[in-house]
Amino acid sequence: MLAQVTKLDTPAVEYSVLLPILVMLGGAVLLMVVGALVPRRARNWWHAAFTVVTALASAAAWMPLWFRARDDGAMRIVADAFRVDGLTVFLGIVMCAAVALTALLAHGYLRREKLDGPEPYVLLMLSAAGGQFMLGANDLLVLFIALEILSIAVYVLAGIHIRRARSGEAAFKYLILGGMASAVLLYGIALIYGATGSTNLTDVQVFLSTNLLTNNLFLLAGMAMILVGLGFKVGAAPFHAWAPDVYEGSPSPVVAYMASGVKVAGFAALVRVFVVAFGNYRGDWQPVVYVVAVLTLLVGSILSVQQTNVKRLLAYSSISHAGFMLLAIQAGTAKGVQALAFYLATYTFTVAGSFGVATVVGRRGDNAHDLSHYRGLGKRAPLLAFAFLVFLLAQAGVPFTSGFLAKFYVIGAAVDARSFWLALVAMLSSVISAYAYLKVVLAMYGEEPEEGAPTYKVPVGARIALVLAVAATLGFGLAPAPLTDAARTAVSSLVDPPPVAEELPFTIGG
Repeated sequence: MLAQVTKLDTPAVEYSVLLPILVMLGGAVLLMVVGALVPRRARNWWHAAFTVVTALASAAAWMPLWFRARDDGAMRIVADAFRVDGLTVFLGIVMCAAVALTALLAHGYLRREKLDGPEPYVLLMLSAAGGQFMLGANDLLVLFIALEILSIAVYVLAGIHIRRARSGEAAFKYLILGGMASAVLLYGIALIYGATGSTNLTDVQVFLSTNLLTNNLFLLAGMAMILVGLGFKVGAAPFHAWAPDVYEGSPSPVVAYMASGVKVAGFAALVRVFVVAFGNYRGDWQPVVYVVAVLTLLVGSILSVQQTNVKRLLAYSSISHAGFMLLAIQAGTAKGVQALAFYLATYTFTVAGSFGVATVVGRRGDNAHDLSHYRGLGKRAPLLAFAFLVFLLAQAGVPFTSGFLAKFYVIGAAVDARSFWLALVAMLSSVISAYAYLKVVLAMYGEEPEEGAPTYKVPVGARIALVLAVAATLGFGLAPAPLTDAARTAVSSLVDPPPVAEELPFTIGG
């Protein structure tokens, strides 16, 4: 009987393809172990430095995969549950940039708040490892597990400031609402399995392209629930209610990662699930995404005008930007995905820089975020004010910044998809948001500082992060060709064969 035992057929794993994620995960484990062994008095700058080096090493490990995906097409491993194509690599490098910028901002913040230790950096890298798994998840169950790895670490990071009540409140709200969103997402995955007989996105795509469902109620309900779950993660209306309170209460460097790295992973999942797997049912989900995009644009822009707290203003701004990114999803075309990739890459630097300024201005206690604290910042800290000016202009979509091109590309994708009214709403919301940004600019340069207003000493890590963010925001605005070419190459291997043409919509299974 023992001789007749059947050998288990385990899926082959090409670990070289998983190397960037293993580097990030291994860095988190190594820092946790070494940080526990090193005496507390020796814990200082090296936590942040180690995290930055780990992020750079992970980005370097993505580069060979970029050339493989470009030349040979997508790589599918672990029984086709994980897929590495150009978009996976492109956004993987963007997520590494988000981790590095967050670590640089966190160093000075944690020292100022007397929260020194390896724990925040370990959680940051663990979350990023989950996010990188999300980028290439080709199975809905893998997507769900990766999303939970990403989210649970961020829940803890939101409450890492143990001496600040608002931080604990933010973590509690984020945990409860995030748990509900995850439950809805999981129910949606179950319904998709019931409708198609598989959770593998490639199998779902093939099934829907070769079979005509006589009763697609399960499929439509599953798509709606998945949209709700992922819409919560990216802060899309009407699933946005958590964002202003969580952004305001969480430590400012953590919010920089929430608004950049978490959004990158969330929108990558939306592309793989809706644009690719459910491409043949675009007529069913596009109208819903259209409505969600309109609501997100209007809620984010209109409510940002009313804010006097700069972190809440940036929270509603982040919601508005999620609306612009949804334009690319709604278009459902290769041009739309290219525009989304460009938007995510540039927005990562812009939003990280914005919350980097908030980190410095917030001072000890991280509570100085009222608009009055920014009065006369141009005189008290001219370089810091200039950096914030650049980020605000980019978010407003002013020419010669990366934000202008990002909005131009997604609106162009919407127009090409004949969503003219949606493009018009996007332009209108951009004008409304500009008024909110102008309030901050006028406070920095048009008003005198209050008597006894403090000056600011920018920590070295935050200084490096702000310089990099300003350089990227202006550089990609003045010379966008390398990034646009990379985005085009990334999308060319998203669906194969054949490669996706730039002007044409995805014809999956056609």
